[in-house]
Amino acid sequence: MDEIVRQAMAKWPNVPNCFGWLALDRRGQWRMRNEFAQANKLSGDPIRHPSLVDFIVRNYAHDDAGQWFFQNGPQRVFVELEYTPWIVRLVPDGAVPAFTTTTGAAFSPNGCFADEQGNVLLSGLVAGWDAEDSIAALHDHDLEPFSSLAQWHGDACGAALGTLTIGSRTFDIEPIRRAEVARRYGFVPHPAP
Repeated sequence: MDEIVRQAMAKWPNVPNCFGWLALDRRGQWRMRNEFAQANKLSGDPIRHPSLVDFIVRNYAHDDAGQWFFQNGPQRVFVELEYTPWIVRLVPDGAVPAFTTTTGAAFSPNGCFADEQGNVLLSGLVAGWDAEDSIAALHDHDLEPFSSLAQWHGDACGAALGTLTIGSRTFDIEPIRRAEVARRYGFVPHPAP
């Protein structure tokens, strides 16, 4: 967290929290949601200013209840998550592909899932964060290169759908229901006061 943010929090400790105005979409894009977007359940306008995006990323965190937020000076701006708190990209890196979050942090997977809508999710560790296991959705533009890394089974009735090999590590691709992802990984997709 930025030092200027810590100072603002100390100076103004009782600023009310903000809900509904900031979202992280399925492709890792930060979005500003005005009152019209909120009332009509729209995704909002993409935030494109690089300095603002960097500021959000540096001050992105979660509380003990699993609500993700951006600490904007003394104000906590809770984030509407379209799916997961992290979106990862597959980065071809020579012989061993790597993953990075759309916030620029390295992501080290330790599990792989596919939901009923065809989304691929990876559990693992985000570099620079506590040693807590998190969940990330794979950016949909990376599904094709991901499929070339995966070995898919024919008919998998409730069992592993296939395997994913990254370097010397191989993970089962397990089925998961989208509705259980947030509960299983302890995050709140739609924070509320």
